[in-house]
Amino acid sequence: MKFAGIIAEYDPFHRGHGWQIAAARQMGAENIAVAMSCGMTQRGAPPLLPEPVRTRAALTAGASLVFALPAPWAMSGAESFARAGVSLLAAAGCDALVFGAETPDAALLTQAARVLASPAYRDALKGQLAAGARNFAAARQAAVDQVCPGAGLADLLDRPNNNLAVEYCKAILELGVPLTPVPLPRQGADHGQARTSGRYASASALRALWKDQGPEALAPYLPDQALSLYREAWAAGQYTDFQAVSLAALSRLRARQDFAGVRGVSEGLEYRLAQAVRQAVTLEGLWDALTTVRYPRARMRRLVMDAVLGYGDGPGWLTLPALPPYLHLLGLGREAAGLLARASLPLSPSLARLARENDACARTVQAQAAAADFTALCRRVPAPMGTAFTQPLVKL
Repeated sequence: MKFAGIIAEYDPFHRGHGWQIAAARQMGAENIAVAMSCGMTQRGAPPLLPEPVRTRAALTAGASLVFALPAPWAMSGAESFARAGVSLLAAAGCDALVFGAETPDAALLTQAARVLASPAYRDALKGQLAAGARNFAAARQAAVDQVCPGAGLADLLDRPNNNLAVEYCKAILELGVPLTPVPLPRQGADHGQARTSGRYASASALRALWKDQGPEALAPYLPDQALSLYREAWAAGQYTDFQAVSLAALSRLRARQDFAGVRGVSEGLEYRLAQAVRQAVTLEGLWDALTTVRYPRARMRRLVMDAVLGYGDGPGWLTLPALPPYLHLLGLGREAAGLLARASLPLSPSLARLARENDACARTVQAQAAAADFTALCRRVPAPMGTAFTQPLVKL
């Protein structure tokens, strides 16, 4: 491992993220590229802090390059999220993918990935869903156990970081890219865990602390450089006001008449969404109305934001390629410029320049700008439109 890649949100960047970068360095990585969620996050919401703040936090902690994981893929399910991140880091020239897992066993995770990529698994999954499995996750685990009984792979998929780790390994296999999976043990609190754990806390716990007490409450769980950046963002009002997100999202949804084209709609879900929008007065209430055993909350959160941003198919919707078609450079560390020559996709810090590459790039830039404009409006001190095109490259 010489040029490692990491797929992350850094929402916000904390000690666990810093430990992961340092561990990759200790294992031999001379350089580290990060594919970082840009504009939106996997939970179907804007990140707490804007890209320049999160990018600089990563660079000061030891990252060499930071690329955008564009909003349409940053805000997608585990499979699509993983494939997009893996494709970007492979295109950047990375030779390894470093990630956290509750079970940091590369061979076992790859075994599970091979099962998920097999025709036997796909047939078993169809059977489990047809038989009335309570939800997709349960059908998935049952199908894995059916294909590979007694191997413990179904239990492996019951943990959030393991689940994403397996998707990373599957993406590497299916895309045929030369990345070696390097799982590391997750430090401290579990993903999404509300409490803190020693020097470490989950990003969701830190967002809750920020909401209640501001950035000073995060101090025990952050690298010193990150805390300084967060204090500046707080003072400037450059953080997301999630009450504003709720109002802005509902306003856009109420203006729409038809949700049939939205990405991820199936089985008449567009009618359920339209009815829920007519009654909802908060985003939380809208998610509550949509969530069922069959339709998990995480999927519904993403569906709602897809509708807000116009991601879908057909007239009036932003139709997207299967994978990100370019490398949007957000941050450049010391002496890292020489790494850029390895790129096998169009690469630039300028979205305007990338939009001129081809049609797929133009459509992706349009989708990214839609997310950036929405997020800019929902900051504590709102920013104007077009910030995605004027954001400068962060350099150390």
